[in-house]
Amino acid sequence: MKLRARKQSPRRGGTVVELAVLLPLLAFLFVIGIDFARVFYHTLTVSSAARSGALFGSRDEVRAADTDGIKGAALDEAKNLKPAPDVKSVRQLDEQGNPCLRVTVTWSFRSAASFPGVPTTVNVSKTVQMRIAPTVPKETFSDGAGGGSGGGSGTGGL
Repeated sequence: MKLRARKQSPRRGGTVVELAVLLPLLAFLFVIGIDFARVFYHTLTVSSAARSGALFGSRDEVRAADTDGIKGAALDEAKNLKPAPDVKSVRQLDEQGNPCLRVTVTWSFRSAASFPGVPTTVNVSKTVQMRIAPTVPKETFSDGAGGGSGGGSGTGGL
């Protein structure tokens, strides 16, 4: 049996040319995918920071007025963002007339690579609104007269 030599095809370098054409496109898609994942991650961080600041301030009226404490709670949640995000808080009334706190966290994302048609900076912002918990008055009891569970034997004077 005689082996025949294979004839070389006329398109011998076609694979190399296809790779040379597709490799830049694949690299572009890879870098864009990485940047999209980074934007998504930082958006979740900004959202969590706004929620943390609003949660801190919604405990009572005193904390709602503590803008430094609200900013500190939000920045504590966003430690991995460099530079630090901008935190703003506003006390207002909601649709039902209840006091609420609105916290907005804004941060500017910078892309890892610069490509035509792809923005290099994206402003990421999240606003969270929470009702401020009402202040419950402390009960005071007089020397034996008065309602409530102010102690005593529970016999009612019998």
